Amino acid sequence: MATGFAQKTKGLGYLLAYLTPALLPISYGLGHALGGLDAWAWFPIAFLFVLLPLADHLLGRDRSNPDESEVAGLEQQPYYRWLTLACLPLYLALMVWSCAVFAGPELGVIGKLGWLISQGVIGGVLAINVGHELIHKANRFEQWAGGALLASVSYGGFKIEHVRGHHVHVSTPMDASSARFGQDVYRFVWRGIPRNVRAAFALEAERLRRLGLSPWHWRNELWYWYGLSLSFALLLTWAFGLSGTLFFVAQSVWAFVSLEIINYIEHYGLERARLADGRYERTTHLHSWNSNFLLTNWMLFQLQRHSDHHANARRRYQALRHFDDSPQLPSGYAGMFLLALVPPLWFKVMNHRVPGRSPQG
Repeated sequence: MATGFAQKTKGLGYLLAYLTPALLPISYGLGHALGGLDAWAWFPIAFLFVLLPLADHLLGRDRSNPDESEVAGLEQQPYYRWLTLACLPLYLALMVWSCAVFAGPELGVIGKLGWLISQGVIGGVLAINVGHELIHKANRFEQWAGGALLASVSYGGFKIEHVRGHHVHVSTPMDASSARFGQDVYRFVWRGIPRNVRAAFALEAERLRRLGLSPWHWRNELWYWYGLSLSFALLLTWAFGLSGTLFFVAQSVWAFVSLEIINYIEHYGLERARLADGRYERTTHLHSWNSNFLLTNWMLFQLQRHSDHHANARRRYQALRHFDDSPQLPSGYAGMFLLALVPPLWFKVMNHRVPGRSPQG
């Protein structure tokens, strides 16, 4: 159970989420102060995938857990809501500034590549992760702010497919965002991205048909989000030429590929049982991998308490709970991300942890 002091400490800890968008300006400043801007363009990658996993294990796991009786009160506190909403103007401002640096003369080829990858990974953390938090909320303003964040990395269809598709079919063969046991991350991402885009259009077409409307009707929500993505691309192209186009497309691809790798980590090998009537058992905290490392949870607005998120999809991040009996990841998402990129190591570490499975399957 969380004490009042522990909860206030965690509330301040979520300010560390803003460290992620600060990494590129920090890199830029250090590159100018110390020299070697091309090398410093890679610093955000080193920070997120080397320093952060090490710090995760040094700081350890989060021992605080709100009692169910505290959840309603926690969710009413506006501080937590505004922390996520502020990410929309912050990411848009970062994107424009970052594009200006990329299009300028200061970076060489190696530096530009590092800058693009860094921006894309930051987009996966700030735009997609925060967008994911917001699209689950009942408040229309938050839903649309989440959609705008997703559109900033050209993945607006996630707003529809994730809520109406993934959360319905998670841990079943019908879900493109749930990795099968023994499936490697490369096959998963390659197949998952187009399947999820198609599923978003199919779900929205189904909704419109129920209203007696054509899938091409202006009320198709996907037109808004992909239109907004196109607007971002055109604005950056107008301001920075073809470099602006390349920047927007590349950071978008890196961002949504990063998202799908996280999807792979969150549900690998987990299955919901099929009942006698052909339906699947209800989704619970047992059908998602959980990670309770404190530092990464601060920086990701508790995305890693994913088990409770799937059991209570509209619950706000600050109220998500840890369950010891959920499947537990051996590291935070940053460490697991790197592990997933090496399938033999991933299978060696993870296969024996999958409930009901052996390393041989």
